[in-house]
Amino acid sequence: MTAAEEPTAAHPLFADAVRKLGLDDLLPRIRRFPEATRTAAEAAAALGCELSEICKSLIFAADGVPVLVLMDGSSRVDVELVQHALGAEKVTRARADLVRETTGYAIGGVPPFGHRSKTRVLADRSLLDHDIVWAAAGTPYSVFPMAPRTLIDHAGGTLVDVREQTA
Repeated sequence: MTAAEEPTAAHPLFADAVRKLGLDDLLPRIRRFPEATRTAAEAAAALGCELSEICKSLIFAADGVPVLVLMDGSSRVDVELVQHALGAEKVTRARADLVRETTGYAIGGVPPFGHRSKTRVLADRSLLDHDIVWAAAGTPYSVFPMAPRTLIDHAGGTLVDVREQTA
């Protein structure tokens, strides 16, 4: 089956979550690319958009508990700010096996919602700088557009400032 023949370009778990949320109109807007879009830079290049218009879905472990951080593609997460926002003792990037176990997706394709397990979600305010952002649709080859506020609401995110500040 070619990409054009697929009923949806999204990962089946994500497509199912989208339907359960009543967002069926999102499925035809998912874009699938022949080359990987697993990094924000790859996704922005494929879409022809600004790097900051990409929404990264990053899993961290806060005192061993998975937490999702949504961040614009041009910024880095300040782990100390995440630690403070969560009141955690220790925050680290999650290992690939924990990401897959928690979300149901591989790194590079983790969407902002539609995960296997419910996790706490922090969304950096920088996402609100755009009318539309693009996020992974469950595979390293597919992305979807959504208004940031809507995306954050569907993810159950709390708005925070966890972007690393550059000097």
